[in-house]
Amino acid sequence: MEKGLNQYVKYALVLLLSVGLILFTQELKVLKYPDSTPITGMTIAGLASLWLFSMIGIGISGLLSKSKISFIRNFPILGWVSITSLIMCLLFDFFVTAIQAVDFLSITTPILTFAGISVADRLVDLRKTSWKVAIVAVFVFVGTYAGSALLAQFGLTLAGK
Repeated sequence: MEKGLNQYVKYALVLLLSVGLILFTQELKVLKYPDSTPITGMTIAGLASLWLFSMIGIGISGLLSKSKISFIRNFPILGWVSITSLIMCLLFDFFVTAIQAVDFLSITTPILTFAGISVADRLVDLRKTSWKVAIVAVFVFVGTYAGSALLAQFGLTLAGK
């Protein structure tokens, strides 16, 4: 039980660090662009809500990891966090209002940072894959960029600009 509790404390601290980074990023954005989303009490409530939803999702995942049904046992933590957030936001309008006070760009910055760190830890595994993966990745990136550019151009044409 001690090891399990320590794991949840680590999750809580990492999420608290993420919330702190989101708050720091939003403050920097307010300093640079004063007209952007200000930090208010609702911003703190929104970040606390996001932290709470994450912890509930992690807890549900931990409880159901011992389930006999493989789909439920292997369901990702992000899925439980999303379901928890969806249910809570549908039940209580307060959570929607509070989360709206958090700037979206401020949320994405720490997420992309953590994603970059997790990918950097697996570069050794990436070297073990075939060189054909690099070719596929180049085509996927080029296709995504070209597709996005074509859709943007189509949208601008429709808008008459």
